[in-house]
Amino acid sequence: MAPSPPHSALAHHLSRRGLLTAGAVTAGAALLGSPAHAAARSARTWPTVIPLPNGFRPEGITIGGGPYAYLGSLGDGSIYRADLRTGEGRVISTGPGTPSVGLKLDDRGRLFVAGRGQGARVVDARTGAILASYTLTTATPTFANDVFLTPRAAWFTDSFQPALYALPLGRRGALPAADDIVRITLSGDWSQTPGEVVNANGITRTPDGKALLVVQSGVGGLHRVDPRTGVTRRVDLGDAAPLTNGDGLLLTGRTLYVVQNRQNAIDVFTLAADGTSGVFHKRVTDPDLDVPTTAAAYKGRLYLPNARFTTTPTPDTTYAVVAVDR
Repeated sequence: MAPSPPHSALAHHLSRRGLLTAGAVTAGAALLGSPAHAAARSARTWPTVIPLPNGFRPEGITIGGGPYAYLGSLGDGSIYRADLRTGEGRVISTGPGTPSVGLKLDDRGRLFVAGRGQGARVVDARTGAILASYTLTTATPTFANDVFLTPRAAWFTDSFQPALYALPLGRRGALPAADDIVRITLSGDWSQTPGEVVNANGITRTPDGKALLVVQSGVGGLHRVDPRTGVTRRVDLGDAAPLTNGDGLLLTGRTLYVVQNRQNAIDVFTLAADGTSGVFHKRVTDPDLDVPTTAAAYKGRLYLPNARFTTTPTPDTTYAVVAVDR
C-alpha cells in the first residue's frame, strides 16, 4: 500500500487550528490541571511501584480521565490496565503476537498503538477489540515506535525511516481508510542514521501547538518538525547534555519531560513557546527506575514503565511501573 501524498488531504485534516488545540482531546493531557487539591493530597498515598505481570515487557504508557494507566507489551502486544490507586490490574486486550510499543488514549476510549514492524492499530479500551489496523509504510526496515494525538490526526514516528505517518481523523474522530495514511519525509536539519538504528523516537507538540517535536535518540537531538512539509529544525537546548538515550516525550504547558532510558532519568526543560529553543531545568531520577522508556502524568506524578532492556527477558522476569513526583 503506497502512502498518499501530503498535500490536499494533509491541509484539510491538519489545519493550524487542529495543531493549536493539539492537547485538547488527548485524554492524558486534559487532566493535568483538573484534580481538586484534596484529591491530589490523597493521591500521595497511592503506590509508587505498580507491579506488572511477569514477562510482560512494557514499553508505552498512557493515562486517561480516570486513575488508570494503559501499557503495551513488547512481547505479545497485549494491553494491560493498572489502577493507580491500588496497583491492581488486568490484561484488557490479548495481543496479536506482535509488539505494542508507544500508545495513546483519546477521549473516545480508543487506544492508538504503534506496532513496531506491523504498523499501527486502534483498540477499544473498554472491550479490548481491535477497531482498525494500518500498514504505515511498505518501506523496509520500519519501526513504528511512538504516537501522539491531535484533534485531526494520530502521528507515528518510524525509528528506521526518516518519516512521520499521520492517520487523519474525520468528523467526530472517524478513523481513516487504510489508504488514507499521510507520509511526511523528514528533511532540513534531520540527518538519518542508516540501518536498524533508533532515530525518530518520542513525539509531542510545541507549546504553541504549531509544530511537532521529535527526539532522535541515536544522535541525541531534539527536532522541531513542520507537520506540513517535514522540514525540521534542531531545537537549541544550550549546554544541556545530548539526548542520546532520549525516548518518550511529555509536554505540559511549556515544560518538556524527556525520558532518558539508559540513564534511569527524566530530563526537564522549559521551552520557548514556538519550540525552537529550551533551557535545561533539572534531572529527575529514582532508585526504582530500571531503563524506563516513557512517561504519563496524573495528579502531580509521572508514571514510567521499567522496560529493563539491560535484563534478558524471560517468562518470569519481573516488571513494574514507577511513580515519581513531577
